[in-house]
Amino acid sequence: MESLVVEPITRASANQRAGRSGRTGPGKCFRLYTAYTFANELDENIVPEIQRTNLGNVVLTLKSHGVDDLLHFDFMDPPPAEALVKALELLYALGALNMRGELTRVGEVMSEFPLDPMLSKMIVASEKYGCCDEIISISCMLSVGNSIFCRPKGKEILADNARRSFHMGDVGDHIAFLNVYNFWKENNFSSQWCYENYVQGRSMRRARDIRDQLERLVARAGIPLLSNVNDLDAIKKAIASGFFPHSARLQKHGDGYVTVKHKQNACIHPSSGLAEVCPRWVMYHELVLTTKEFMRQVTELKPEWLLEVAPHYYKVEEIYRLYVEKQRAHCKNRARLNKQGKI
Repeated sequence: MESLVVEPITRASANQRAGRSGRTGPGKCFRLYTAYTFANELDENIVPEIQRTNLGNVVLTLKSHGVDDLLHFDFMDPPPAEALVKALELLYALGALNMRGELTRVGEVMSEFPLDPMLSKMIVASEKYGCCDEIISISCMLSVGNSIFCRPKGKEILADNARRSFHMGDVGDHIAFLNVYNFWKENNFSSQWCYENYVQGRSMRRARDIRDQLERLVARAGIPLLSNVNDLDAIKKAIASGFFPHSARLQKHGDGYVTVKHKQNACIHPSSGLAEVCPRWVMYHELVLTTKEFMRQVTELKPEWLLEVAPHYYKVEEIYRLYVEKQRAHCKNRARLNKQGKI
């Protein structure tokens, strides 16, 4: 889970920031904490990123370069063993590694893409559903992040209405991103169109650059660049092929969601087009912790798709647990009434 947590700075960061004072002229640095705090309560250096982030792409890259013994690899800052194990488990679930931890053919193709392994698997799986063209457009928009739409002060209602227009039919955030890119492309990548629809032109140009790179990588990987824009279910199945671990279902009383595999409580982010719809089953791009756990970039899915794209990862009982529990409760209730002679 990505978490935006406020933490104290380190002594190295404080000294680096103090260096800004007086760099081009005389200056002083004033610190809003005591000398004792600086000397005894602040860490010396920031925790290296490799020790606090998802290692899926790192492990896939090392495997593609022939490094098999990851636990004993000479990292400059060794990450926790648990993080390496989780990354290996994820890559195995995605089909990038076999039971012996060796790179599979799918893993070799995935390692060609400088993306998160889930996005790479989504692109590889798009060949099966004939929608590679749409999937790489979605991938480039997801790679840009959450800076696609803008909400200028004083024009919040207009911006929200423009954003809502891309979600017509409650298609979900992934398809909405696809709609944004396709409409922008149909308008000859116009900056004026971005301005009128409250879309960040700079972010869109970056997405176009990423897409051009992905097109070249897809061609090098031998994946045909087919389009299937009218079959939204095929596109969603391709997305589910990569993001099946990120699935969640609506709780019994409709008060939030719970992830299927790890039973983590979460809510749809208010910026999502499905925030007010609340479908029963969803898949999400990322889970972030701010005021509470939020799912970003959410799309509705059908539970049977999980059994279709990842039968090795989900059991039938997990997917249809609520249905089975209702059936059992109904049978018990009928047996009790029958025993009392009421039926």
